[in-house]
Amino acid sequence: MTEKAALIEKINRRDARVGVIGLGYVGLPLAVEFANAGFSVLGIDTDARKVAALNAGDSYVPDVPADVIGGLVAAGKLAASQDYEAIAKLDAISICVPTPLRKTRDPDMSYVVSAAERISEHLRPGMLIVLESTTYPGTTIEVVLPRMLSNGYTAGEDTFVAFSPERIDPANPTYGVRNTPKVIGGVTPACTEVAVALYATVVEQVVPVSSTQAAEMVKLLENTFRAVNIGLINEITIMCDKLGVDVWEVIAAAKTKPFGYMPFYPGPGLGGHCIPIDPLYLSWKLKSLNFNARFIELADEINTNMPRYVVSKVTEALNEDRKPVRGSQILVLGVAYKPDVDDVRESPAIDIIQLLQQQGAAVSFHDPHVADLRFDDIEMRSVEYGVATVASADCVLIVTDHSAYDWAEILDNAQLVVDTRNATADLLGRARVVTL
Repeated sequence: MTEKAALIEKINRRDARVGVIGLGYVGLPLAVEFANAGFSVLGIDTDARKVAALNAGDSYVPDVPADVIGGLVAAGKLAASQDYEAIAKLDAISICVPTPLRKTRDPDMSYVVSAAERISEHLRPGMLIVLESTTYPGTTIEVVLPRMLSNGYTAGEDTFVAFSPERIDPANPTYGVRNTPKVIGGVTPACTEVAVALYATVVEQVVPVSSTQAAEMVKLLENTFRAVNIGLINEITIMCDKLGVDVWEVIAAAKTKPFGYMPFYPGPGLGGHCIPIDPLYLSWKLKSLNFNARFIELADEINTNMPRYVVSKVTEALNEDRKPVRGSQILVLGVAYKPDVDDVRESPAIDIIQLLQQQGAAVSFHDPHVADLRFDDIEMRSVEYGVATVASADCVLIVTDHSAYDWAEILDNAQLVVDTRNATADLLGRARVVTL
Protein backbone atom coordinates (compact mmCIF):
# COMPACT_ATOMS: atom_id res chain seq x y z
CA MET A 1 0.00 0.00 0.00
CA THR A 2 1.34 3.46 -0.90
CA GLU A 3 1.93 6.10 1.77
CA LYS A 4 -0.93 8.12 0.28
CA ALA A 5 -3.41 5.25 0.44
CA ALA A 6 -2.32 4.31 3.96
CA LEU A 7 -2.72 7.87 5.25
CA ILE A 8 -6.13 8.37 3.62
CA GLU A 9 -7.26 5.07 5.14
CA LYS A 10 -6.09 6.26 8.58
CA ILE A 11 -8.00 9.51 8.08
CA ASN A 12 -11.18 7.73 7.04
CA ARG A 13 -10.98 5.44 10.09
CA ARG A 14 -10.21 8.46 12.33
CA ASP A 15 -7.01 6.67 13.36
CA ALA A 16 -4.79 9.49 12.09
CA ARG A 17 -3.20 11.50 14.88
CA VAL A 18 -3.66 15.18 14.17
CA GLY A 19 -1.49 18.03 15.39
CA VAL A 20 -2.14 21.76 15.33
CA ILE A 21 0.82 24.09 15.81
CA GLY A 22 -0.34 27.44 17.16
CA LEU A 23 -3.35 27.49 19.50
CA GLY A 24 -4.68 30.99 18.95
CA TYR A 25 -7.89 32.27 17.33
CA VAL A 26 -7.28 30.02 14.31
CA GLY A 27 -5.58 26.95 15.75
CA LEU A 28 -7.78 26.29 18.76
CA PRO A 29 -11.13 26.20 16.89
CA LEU A 30 -9.54 23.95 14.26
CA ALA A 31 -8.15 21.58 16.88
CA VAL A 32 -11.57 21.37 18.52
CA GLU A 33 -13.26 20.54 15.21
CA PHE A 34 -10.77 17.74 14.50
CA ALA A 35 -11.33 16.36 18.01
CA ASN A 36 -15.12 16.60 17.58
CA ALA A 37 -14.75 14.59 14.36
CA GLY A 38 -13.21 11.73 16.34
CA PHE A 39 -9.49 12.31 15.87
CA SER A 40 -6.93 12.27 18.64
CA VAL A 41 -5.60 15.84 18.54
CA LEU A 42 -2.49 17.39 20.02
CA GLY A 43 -2.12 21.17 20.07
CA ILE A 44 1.41 22.53 20.25
CA ASP A 45 2.17 26.07 21.39
CA THR A 46 5.10 27.89 22.97
CA ASP A 47 2.74 29.78 25.31
CA ALA A 48 2.68 27.85 28.58
CA ARG A 49 -0.52 29.62 29.67
CA LYS A 50 -2.46 28.41 26.65
CA VAL A 51 -1.18 24.87 27.06
CA ALA A 52 -2.08 24.82 30.75
CA ALA A 53 -5.53 26.28 30.12
CA LEU A 54 -6.39 23.76 27.40
CA ASN A 55 -5.18 20.78 29.43
CA ALA A 56 -7.30 22.05 32.34
CA GLY A 57 -10.35 22.13 30.07
CA ASP A 58 -10.51 25.93 29.96
CA SER A 59 -11.00 28.18 26.95
CA TYR A 60 -9.22 31.47 26.25
CA VAL A 61 -10.95 32.00 22.88
CA PRO A 62 -14.51 33.39 23.19
CA ASP A 63 -15.78 31.43 20.17
CA VAL A 64 -14.84 28.10 21.80
CA PRO A 65 -16.91 27.21 24.90
CA ALA A 66 -14.99 25.85 27.88
CA ASP A 67 -17.45 22.97 28.33
CA VAL A 68 -16.66 21.77 24.79
CA ILE A 69 -12.94 21.77 25.50
CA GLY A 70 -13.47 20.18 28.90
CA GLY A 71 -15.45 17.33 27.38
CA LEU A 72 -12.87 16.64 24.68
CA VAL A 73 -9.99 16.75 27.15
CA ALA A 74 -11.81 14.40 29.52
CA ALA A 75 -12.50 12.02 26.63
CA GLY A 76 -8.81 11.96 25.74
CA LYS A 77 -9.44 13.47 22.31
CA LEU A 78 -7.68 16.79 22.89
CA ALA A 79 -4.45 17.71 24.64
CA ALA A 80 -1.80 20.41 24.43
CA SER A 81 1.95 20.49 24.79
CA GLN A 82 5.00 22.71 24.42
CA ASP A 83 7.06 19.67 23.44
CA TYR A 84 7.80 19.52 19.71
CA GLU A 85 9.19 16.01 20.16
CA ALA A 86 5.57 14.83 20.02
CA ILE A 87 5.52 15.64 16.29
CA ALA A 88 7.15 12.28 15.61
CA LYS A 89 3.94 10.53 16.69
CA LEU A 90 1.61 12.60 14.49
CA ASP A 91 0.21 11.77 11.04
CA ALA A 92 -1.12 15.19 9.98
CA ILE A 93 -0.10 18.65 11.12
CA SER A 94 -1.75 22.02 10.51
CA ILE A 95 0.49 25.06 10.99
CA CYS A 96 -1.52 27.99 12.40
CA VAL A 97 1.19 30.36 13.61
CA PRO A 98 1.25 34.17 13.34
CA THR A 99 2.58 35.91 10.24
CA PRO A 100 2.93 39.54 11.33
CA LEU A 101 4.64 42.44 9.62
CA ARG A 102 7.95 43.77 10.83
CA LYS A 103 8.22 47.46 11.67
CA THR A 104 9.71 47.85 8.19
CA ARG A 105 6.35 46.52 6.89
CA ASP A 106 7.83 43.42 5.27
CA PRO A 107 6.72 39.87 6.18
CA ASP A 108 7.99 38.29 9.38
CA MET A 109 8.19 34.62 8.47
CA SER A 110 10.10 33.57 11.59
CA TYR A 111 7.16 31.70 13.14
CA VAL A 112 6.49 29.71 9.96
CA VAL A 113 10.20 28.96 9.50
CA SER A 114 10.52 27.83 13.10
CA ALA A 115 7.48 25.55 12.88
CA ALA A 116 8.66 24.04 9.58
CA GLU A 117 12.14 23.38 10.96
CA ARG A 118 10.79 21.74 14.12
CA ILE A 119 8.54 19.51 12.01
CA SER A 120 11.41 18.55 9.69
CA GLU A 121 13.43 17.36 12.69
CA HIS A 122 10.79 14.72 13.41
CA LEU A 123 9.38 14.07 9.94
CA ARG A 124 8.76 10.50 8.84
CA PRO A 125 7.21 9.00 5.70
CA GLY A 126 3.44 9.22 5.40
CA MET A 127 2.88 12.61 7.09
CA LEU A 128 0.68 15.48 5.87
CA ILE A 129 1.80 19.05 6.55
CA VAL A 130 -0.67 21.87 5.87
CA LEU A 131 0.22 25.54 6.24
CA GLU A 132 -2.80 27.68 7.21
CA SER A 133 -1.03 30.90 8.18
CA THR A 134 -1.77 33.70 5.72
CA THR A 135 1.27 34.61 3.68
CA TYR A 136 2.55 35.65 0.26
CA PRO A 137 2.17 33.41 -2.82
CA GLY A 138 5.09 31.01 -2.99
CA THR A 139 5.65 30.58 0.74
CA THR A 140 4.65 26.91 0.85
CA ILE A 141 6.99 25.81 -1.91
CA GLU A 142 9.78 28.25 -1.05
CA VAL A 143 9.81 28.05 2.76
CA VAL A 144 7.94 24.96 3.95
CA LEU A 145 8.45 22.39 1.19
CA PRO A 146 12.30 22.40 1.13
CA ARG A 147 12.37 21.61 4.84
CA MET A 148 9.92 18.74 4.34
CA LEU A 149 12.17 17.25 1.64
CA SER A 150 15.44 17.64 3.55
CA ASN A 151 15.50 13.92 4.44
CA GLY A 152 15.43 12.94 0.79
CA TYR A 153 11.65 12.52 0.69
CA THR A 154 9.54 13.09 -2.42
CA ALA A 155 6.45 15.30 -2.22
CA GLY A 156 3.31 13.38 -3.05
CA GLU A 157 4.96 10.02 -2.37
CA ASP A 158 6.73 10.06 1.01
CA THR A 159 5.40 13.30 2.41
CA PHE A 160 2.37 15.47 1.60
CA VAL A 161 2.45 19.27 1.73
CA ALA A 162 -0.44 21.67 1.12
CA PHE A 163 -1.71 25.16 1.84
CA SER A 164 -5.20 25.92 3.12
CA PRO A 165 -5.91 29.54 4.09
CA GLU A 166 -7.62 30.07 7.41
CA ARG A 167 -10.94 31.90 7.16
CA ILE A 168 -11.75 32.37 10.84
CA ASP A 169 -13.89 35.41 11.63
CA PRO A 170 -13.83 35.87 15.43
CA ALA A 171 -17.22 36.55 17.04
CA ASN A 172 -19.10 35.67 13.86
CA PRO A 173 -22.31 34.00 15.10
CA THR A 174 -23.11 32.44 11.71
CA TYR A 175 -19.90 31.12 10.20
CA GLY A 176 -17.27 28.98 11.89
CA VAL A 177 -14.78 26.31 10.87
CA ARG A 178 -17.36 23.72 9.85
CA ASN A 179 -19.65 25.77 7.58
CA THR A 180 -17.04 28.04 5.99
CA PRO A 181 -15.83 26.52 2.69
CA LYS A 182 -12.17 25.42 2.87
CA VAL A 183 -9.80 26.15 0.00
CA ILE A 184 -6.97 23.62 -0.38
CA GLY A 185 -4.03 23.51 -2.77
CA GLY A 186 -1.35 20.85 -2.65
CA VAL A 187 2.22 20.78 -3.93
CA THR A 188 1.15 17.82 -6.10
CA PRO A 189 -2.26 16.35 -6.95
CA ALA A 190 -1.58 13.57 -4.44
CA CYS A 191 -0.86 16.17 -1.74
CA THR A 192 -4.16 17.88 -2.54
CA GLU A 193 -6.02 14.57 -2.38
CA VAL A 194 -4.69 13.74 1.08
CA ALA A 195 -5.34 17.24 2.44
CA VAL A 196 -8.88 17.20 1.03
CA ALA A 197 -9.52 13.84 2.70
CA LEU A 198 -8.47 15.26 6.08
CA TYR A 199 -10.36 18.54 5.96
CA ALA A 200 -13.48 16.98 4.49
CA THR A 201 -13.96 15.30 7.86
CA VAL A 202 -14.47 18.67 9.60
CA VAL A 203 -15.63 21.08 6.88
CA GLU A 204 -18.90 20.88 4.98
CA GLN A 205 -17.44 22.10 1.67
CA VAL A 206 -13.86 21.66 0.49
CA VAL A 207 -12.69 23.70 -2.51
CA PRO A 208 -9.58 22.19 -4.12
CA VAL A 209 -7.44 24.44 -6.34
CA SER A 210 -4.57 23.62 -8.68
CA SER A 211 -1.60 24.67 -6.55
CA THR A 212 -0.41 26.03 -3.23
CA GLN A 213 0.22 29.40 -4.93
CA ALA A 214 -3.39 29.60 -6.06
CA ALA A 215 -4.61 28.78 -2.54
CA GLU A 216 -2.28 31.40 -1.05
CA MET A 217 -3.56 33.98 -3.52
CA VAL A 218 -7.20 33.23 -2.69
CA LYS A 219 -6.84 34.55 0.87
CA LEU A 220 -4.93 37.60 -0.29
CA LEU A 221 -7.60 38.39 -2.87
CA GLU A 222 -10.34 38.14 -0.24
CA ASN A 223 -8.66 40.52 2.18
CA THR A 224 -7.25 42.86 -0.46
CA PHE A 225 -10.79 43.23 -1.79
CA ARG A 226 -11.94 44.27 1.66
CA ALA A 227 -8.98 46.55 2.38
CA VAL A 228 -9.28 48.39 -0.92
CA ASN A 229 -13.03 48.87 -0.59
CA ILE A 230 -12.71 50.04 3.01
CA GLY A 231 -10.01 52.44 1.83
CA LEU A 232 -12.41 53.70 -0.83
CA ILE A 233 -15.27 54.31 1.59
CA ASN A 234 -12.90 55.96 4.07
CA GLU A 235 -11.80 58.38 1.34
CA ILE A 236 -15.44 58.94 0.34
CA THR A 237 -16.09 59.77 4.02
CA ILE A 238 -13.46 62.49 3.98
CA MET A 239 -14.89 63.80 0.70
CA CYS A 240 -18.40 63.92 2.17
CA ASP A 241 -17.08 65.76 5.22
CA LYS A 242 -15.54 68.45 3.02
CA LEU A 243 -18.77 68.66 0.98
CA GLY A 244 -20.99 68.86 4.06
CA VAL A 245 -22.78 65.60 3.19
CA ASP A 246 -23.67 62.82 5.66
CA VAL A 247 -21.76 59.76 4.43
CA TRP A 248 -23.95 57.39 6.45
CA GLU A 249 -27.06 58.70 4.69
CA VAL A 250 -25.32 58.26 1.34
CA ILE A 251 -24.34 54.65 2.12
CA ALA A 252 -27.85 53.79 3.36
CA ALA A 253 -29.39 55.13 0.16
CA ALA A 254 -26.79 53.54 -2.14
CA LYS A 255 -27.28 50.07 -0.71
CA THR A 256 -30.95 50.10 -1.73
CA LYS A 257 -29.72 49.35 -5.25
CA PRO A 258 -30.27 45.59 -5.67
CA PHE A 259 -27.40 45.07 -8.10
CA GLY A 260 -23.93 46.40 -8.84
CA TYR A 261 -23.24 47.74 -5.33
CA MET A 262 -21.96 46.21 -2.09
CA PRO A 263 -21.95 48.37 1.05
CA PHE A 264 -18.73 49.00 2.96
CA TYR A 265 -18.55 51.24 6.00
CA PRO A 266 -16.05 53.83 7.20
CA GLY A 267 -14.28 53.57 10.52
CA PRO A 268 -11.31 54.74 12.57
CA GLY A 269 -8.87 52.49 10.71
CA LEU A 270 -8.23 48.83 10.03
CA GLY A 271 -7.46 46.32 12.76
CA GLY A 272 -6.96 42.63 13.34
CA HIS A 273 -4.38 40.27 11.94
CA CYS A 274 -5.79 39.93 8.42
CA ILE A 275 -7.08 42.97 6.58
CA PRO A 276 -4.37 45.50 7.54
CA ILE A 277 -1.57 42.98 6.93
CA ASP A 278 -2.43 40.43 4.24
CA PRO A 279 -2.54 42.84 1.26
CA LEU A 280 0.92 44.10 2.21
CA TYR A 281 2.26 40.55 1.93
CA LEU A 282 1.08 40.56 -1.68
CA SER A 283 2.46 44.04 -2.31
CA TRP A 284 5.84 43.01 -0.85
CA LYS A 285 5.99 39.89 -3.04
CA LEU A 286 5.16 41.86 -6.19
CA LYS A 287 7.92 44.38 -5.52
CA SER A 288 10.41 41.53 -5.95
CA LEU A 289 8.91 41.10 -9.44
CA ASN A 290 9.28 44.82 -10.20
CA PHE A 291 5.54 45.47 -9.96
CA ASN A 292 3.93 48.19 -7.89
CA ALA A 293 0.59 47.14 -6.37
CA ARG A 294 -0.89 50.63 -6.56
CA PHE A 295 -4.40 49.89 -5.28
CA ILE A 296 -2.97 48.13 -2.21
CA GLU A 297 -0.49 50.89 -1.45
CA LEU A 298 -3.10 53.63 -1.82
CA ALA A 299 -5.68 51.82 0.30
CA ASP A 300 -3.03 51.23 2.98
CA GLU A 301 -2.12 54.92 2.96
CA ILE A 302 -5.75 55.99 3.39
CA ASN A 303 -6.59 53.39 6.02
CA THR A 304 -3.48 53.96 8.14
CA ASN A 305 -4.21 57.69 8.19
CA MET A 306 -7.76 57.29 9.51
CA PRO A 307 -6.64 57.52 13.18
CA ARG A 308 -5.23 60.97 12.40
CA TYR A 309 -8.51 61.93 10.78
CA VAL A 310 -10.39 60.75 13.89
CA VAL A 311 -8.11 62.84 16.12
CA SER A 312 -8.74 65.86 13.90
CA LYS A 313 -12.49 65.35 14.38
CA VAL A 314 -11.99 65.20 18.15
CA THR A 315 -9.91 68.39 18.02
CA GLU A 316 -12.53 70.24 15.98
CA ALA A 317 -15.35 69.05 18.24
CA LEU A 318 -13.53 70.18 21.41
CA ASN A 319 -12.71 73.52 19.80
CA GLU A 320 -16.41 74.12 19.24
CA ASP A 321 -16.86 73.60 22.99
CA ARG A 322 -14.02 76.12 23.60
CA LYS A 323 -11.77 73.38 24.95
CA PRO A 324 -8.22 72.55 23.84
CA VAL A 325 -7.15 68.95 23.34
CA ARG A 326 -4.35 69.50 25.85
CA GLY A 327 -5.73 68.74 29.29
CA SER A 328 -9.12 67.52 28.06
CA GLN A 329 -10.45 64.29 29.57
CA ILE A 330 -11.10 61.90 26.68
CA LEU A 331 -12.75 58.55 27.32
CA VAL A 332 -12.18 55.98 24.56
CA LEU A 333 -14.90 53.34 24.40
CA GLY A 334 -13.61 50.11 22.91
CA VAL A 335 -10.00 49.28 22.05
CA ALA A 336 -10.47 45.84 20.46
CA TYR A 337 -10.20 45.87 16.68
CA LYS A 338 -13.83 44.75 16.20
CA PRO A 339 -16.99 44.38 18.31
CA ASP A 340 -17.30 41.71 20.99
CA VAL A 341 -13.75 40.32 20.82
CA ASP A 342 -10.72 40.85 23.07
CA ASP A 343 -8.19 41.06 20.24
CA VAL A 344 -6.27 44.35 20.02
CA ARG A 345 -3.87 43.35 17.23
CA GLU A 346 -3.39 46.31 14.85
CA SER A 347 -6.34 48.06 16.52
CA PRO A 348 -6.71 51.69 15.38
CA ALA A 349 -7.50 52.56 19.01
CA ILE A 350 -3.80 52.22 19.82
CA ASP A 351 -2.77 54.83 17.26
CA ILE A 352 -5.64 57.11 18.29
CA ILE A 353 -4.66 56.97 21.97
CA GLN A 354 -1.01 57.64 21.14
CA LEU A 355 -1.89 60.62 18.93
CA LEU A 356 -4.19 62.13 21.58
CA GLN A 357 -1.58 61.66 24.29
CA GLN A 358 1.02 63.35 22.10
CA GLN A 359 -1.29 66.37 21.98
CA GLY A 360 -1.53 66.44 25.77
CA ALA A 361 -4.96 64.88 26.23
CA ALA A 362 -5.75 62.96 29.42
CA VAL A 363 -6.88 59.69 27.83
CA SER A 364 -8.60 56.78 29.53
CA PHE A 365 -10.34 53.80 28.01
CA HIS A 366 -13.00 51.28 28.79
CA ASP A 367 -13.49 47.97 27.03
CA PRO A 368 -15.66 45.14 28.43
CA HIS A 369 -13.36 42.58 26.80
CA VAL A 370 -9.91 44.14 27.30
CA ALA A 371 -8.64 44.72 30.84
CA ASP A 372 -5.15 45.95 29.97
CA LEU A 373 -3.61 47.71 27.01
CA ARG A 374 0.15 47.48 26.57
CA PHE A 375 1.83 48.62 23.38
CA ASP A 376 5.08 50.56 22.93
CA ASP A 377 4.79 53.45 25.38
CA ILE A 378 1.14 52.72 26.25
CA GLU A 379 0.41 50.92 29.51
CA MET A 380 -3.19 51.41 30.61
CA ARG A 381 -5.95 49.59 32.44
CA SER A 382 -9.59 49.75 31.50
CA VAL A 383 -11.39 52.18 33.80
CA GLU A 384 -14.55 51.24 35.66
CA TYR A 385 -17.51 51.98 33.46
CA GLY A 386 -20.47 53.94 34.75
CA VAL A 387 -22.62 57.00 34.24
CA ALA A 388 -20.23 59.12 36.30
CA THR A 389 -17.28 58.06 34.13
CA VAL A 390 -19.13 59.04 30.97
CA ALA A 391 -20.39 62.33 32.41
CA SER A 392 -16.97 63.44 33.63
CA ALA A 393 -15.30 63.15 30.23
CA ASP A 394 -14.91 66.19 28.02
CA CYS A 395 -15.27 63.86 25.07
CA VAL A 396 -16.44 60.26 24.73
CA LEU A 397 -14.80 58.71 21.69
CA ILE A 398 -16.48 55.58 20.32
CA VAL A 399 -13.84 53.46 18.58
CA THR A 400 -15.32 49.96 18.93
CA ASP A 401 -19.08 49.44 19.00
CA HIS A 402 -19.32 46.56 21.46
CA SER A 403 -22.87 45.24 21.92
CA ALA A 404 -22.54 45.58 25.71
CA TYR A 405 -22.75 49.37 25.56
CA ASP A 406 -26.04 51.16 26.16
CA TRP A 407 -25.73 53.93 23.58
CA ALA A 408 -28.87 55.76 24.73
CA GLU A 409 -27.50 55.91 28.27
CA ILE A 410 -24.20 57.22 26.96
CA LEU A 411 -25.91 59.97 24.97
CA ASP A 412 -28.02 60.93 27.99
CA ASN A 413 -24.96 61.46 30.18
CA ALA A 414 -22.05 62.47 27.96
CA GLN A 415 -21.18 66.05 27.12
CA LEU A 416 -19.68 65.37 23.69
CA VAL A 417 -19.55 62.13 21.68
CA VAL A 418 -17.36 61.50 18.66
CA ASP A 419 -18.83 58.38 17.07
CA THR A 420 -16.56 56.63 14.55
CA ARG A 421 -18.94 53.69 14.05
CA ASN A 422 -22.34 55.37 13.68
CA ALA A 423 -23.38 53.41 16.76
CA THR A 424 -25.58 56.25 18.03
CA ALA A 425 -27.52 56.79 14.81
CA ASP A 426 -31.10 57.97 15.32
CA LEU A 427 -30.66 58.21 19.11
CA LEU A 428 -31.23 61.40 21.06
CA GLY A 429 -29.71 62.66 24.31
CA ARG A 430 -28.07 65.66 25.86
CA ALA A 431 -24.71 64.94 24.23
CA ARG A 432 -23.60 66.68 21.07
CA VAL A 433 -22.69 63.91 18.60
CA VAL A 434 -20.06 64.18 15.91
CA THR A 435 -19.67 61.39 13.35
CA LEU A 436 -17.01 60.73 10.74
